[in-house]
Amino acid sequence: MTSTFPDISLSTERLVLRPYDEADIPELVEMMNDDLVTAWTGVPQPYTELSAREFVTATAPGERTEGRGLVLAVTEFLTQRLVGTVHLHRTDWRIRATEVGYLTASWARGEGYASESVLAVVRWLFGTQGFERVELRTAADNTASQQVAQKIGCISEGVLRNAGIIRSRPEDEPHGRWAETRTDLLVWSLLPEDLDDADDAGDPSGHGSAGEGYETGYTAYPDYADYSASAQRR
Repeated sequence: MTSTFPDISLSTERLVLRPYDEADIPELVEMMNDDLVTAWTGVPQPYTELSAREFVTATAPGERTEGRGLVLAVTEFLTQRLVGTVHLHRTDWRIRATEVGYLTASWARGEGYASESVLAVVRWLFGTQGFERVELRTAADNTASQQVAQKIGCISEGVLRNAGIIRSRPEDEPHGRWAETRTDLLVWSLLPEDLDDADDAGDPSGHGSAGEGYETGYTAYPDYADYSASAQRR
């Protein structure tokens, strides 16, 4: 019998992480039509209301019910505005390991939301779900995503050469056609003892502290991108 994650909500000082619902569709469409989301992930472009509805009503809940992972909408506690997504996928129930991805809306970048939300999910996985390993994969040129991984205490494990695909436009055609190119992927991991060490050293979540600059990330969506990547602010 396939194991599944519970249908849960989590909260932090500033955020609520919960399942997506249909009321999120307009904000999801806006979030996913950002150029940086297009560049670092394989989500459909343009990202239409139909794409969002399929994700909210079928793809996201299917991740949980079919035992593959868990998709959580990240919202601001005070405004209930959609901040982003945290996505667990490639879950291996036998070894209690999963991969985490994340995405932050363009308006919310630079506030520490990516690290805060991912850290909340990781602590829940280790603290109540008995997981022993969480993995992240970041595009080699995506220093923003690498900074988030470092900030939450991840350990760099190595490089998967030529293992990912990103999208870009010609520098002299900022509104031209997107072209796909291959990239190396950096592999990061977290174990329960890594979080213990981070907690002993102080809270790594940052909460928008000066200099964090690149706190945006995005999740890997089923059938779109197979790696976690985060967007650099321009």
